[in-house]
Amino acid sequence: MSRHPSLKWAQRSDKVFITIDLPDAQDVKLKLEPEGKFVFSATSGSDKIPYEVDLDLFDSVDVNESKASVGSRNICYLVKKLENKWWSRLIKQGGKPPVFLKVDWDKWVDEDEELDEKPAGADMDFGDFDFSKMNMGNMGGADLDAAGYDENDDSDTEDENAEEASPADTKEEASTSVEADAKKA
Repeated sequence: MSRHPSLKWAQRSDKVFITIDLPDAQDVKLKLEPEGKFVFSATSGSDKIPYEVDLDLFDSVDVNESKASVGSRNICYLVKKLENKWWSRLIKQGGKPPVFLKVDWDKWVDEDEELDEKPAGADMDFGDFDFSKMNMGNMGGADLDAAGYDENDDSDTEDENAEEASPADTKEEASTSVEADAKKA
């Protein structure tokens, strides 16, 4: 009798990611049919325990554009959807999904978030605007080195100021604090 491996899935409007968690899988067989039939079988471990999955995916897929990658820890399958549309679930069967089937939250993107994946400003058209004439930065006319730092700036960082404090000052402050505590008691 064969077992079901743990299977995770996520989707975009044009593809579905299926990840089968099965370390040290051997004799891996993957079959994907255009109507959405997904069949997986393999053995794992020194006892060569058989594992298999047989799913009817929610809709038709493009077999030629789909790809599989067999690794030492898992098997990843990128299934190209025939139509660019969101599926309400991975499999045709309604109701509660099988226990071995889970959502891959690391890869999951909501339908409305997929449209927002472009970086901010990527679709903005600035035409012939010349940003070099905006004079943004170096407003005081200071002499800047290659890294953009003012060569004449004598200010120190807080870390440098703390390092410059003498150890004698620190000991003196500590002994005064100890004496004050002793007087209170």
